[in-house]
Amino acid sequence: MVEIEPPVPSAAVTRRPRSVTGSSRGQSRTAAWMILPAGVLILVFVLVPIALTFGLAFTDAKLISPTGPRFIGVENFSRLFDDPVFWKSLRNTVIFAAVIVPVQAGLALGLALLVNVKMHGVTFFRTMYFLPVVTSMVVISLLWQFMYQQDGLINAVLARIGITGPDWLGNKDTALLAIIVMSIWQAVGFHMVIWLSGLQTIPGELYEAADLDGVSNRQKFLYVTWPGLRQTATFILVTITIAAFALFTQVQVMTQGGPLDSTSTVVFQAFRAGYTQQQTGYAAAIALVFFALVLAVNLIQRYLTREKDA
Repeated sequence: MVEIEPPVPSAAVTRRPRSVTGSSRGQSRTAAWMILPAGVLILVFVLVPIALTFGLAFTDAKLISPTGPRFIGVENFSRLFDDPVFWKSLRNTVIFAAVIVPVQAGLALGLALLVNVKMHGVTFFRTMYFLPVVTSMVVISLLWQFMYQQDGLINAVLARIGITGPDWLGNKDTALLAIIVMSIWQAVGFHMVIWLSGLQTIPGELYEAADLDGVSNRQKFLYVTWPGLRQTATFILVTITIAAFALFTQVQVMTQGGPLDSTSTVVFQAFRAGYTQQQTGYAAAIALVFFALVLAVNLIQRYLTREKDA
C-alpha cells in the first residue's frame, strides 16, 4: 500500500487570523476621532453656555460692571414672575406659537400636495415657494416693514377696494398679527419641502390599491397619506414649535417690542434685559425659564404624537 503524505500547509493557510480585539480597538479609536470635533463643538457652544447661564441666573451680574457678580439666590426669578412685561411677552409668545404651528404646518402640507404631481411648471412653483426661505430674515423683515407702512403696498392694495388700512406695526391690535402673517409666508416653503420628502416615501402601490378599491380622495388621504406622514409630521411640528417660541429677529427689526410691548416675546425680553439694560443675571433667569418652557412643550408634543401600540 502506498502511503499518501498529508499536504504541507501553505503560508496563507498557516497565517494566524488578525486579532479581533485589536481590530475592535482600532475601530473604536477611529470612531472617537470622528466624533471628537462634534463633541468639542457641543461642549463649547452648548454645554458650557448652559452651565454659565445656570450660574449667572442666581447672581446680580451686569454686562459691564466694576464689581464682580454677587450671589442673590432666586431674587431674579422672583422679580421675573412679578414683572408684567414678562407675562405680556409670554402671552405674545404663546399666541404666536398657537397660530403659527397649525397654520404653517397645514398650509405647507396643502402646498406639498398641490405640487406633488407630474406636470409642467411644478418645479417653478416649488422654487418660488422656497425662495423666501433662502433669503435673510433681516432683509425680509425690512421689506415687509415698508409694505406695512401707512402708505405702503398693503394699504395701497386695500385702498383699491375701498378699505382704509391701519398702521399695521404701529397699532397694538395689529402689530403681532402683521408679524404672524409675514412669518408664515417666509417659512412655509421650507416645511413644504419636508412634507414633499415625506410624500415621496409612501409606496405608490398603496395608492394603486386604493384606486382599485374605489376610495375617495378624502379616504385616500386619511388612510394612506396621513399614516405615511406620521414621522414627518412629528418632525415638522417640533421644528415649527421651537422656531415659534424663539421669535426674535422679526420683532427686533420691525417693531422693537411694539407699542405697549404688544410684540415683545420672551427671547426679545431676554435680549433687551441682557444687552440694552446690561442685566446679565436677570437675562440668564429669563433664558432658563424659556428653556424649561420649550422643553415642557416639546415633551408634551412628543407624547401626543407618539406612535401608540396597537
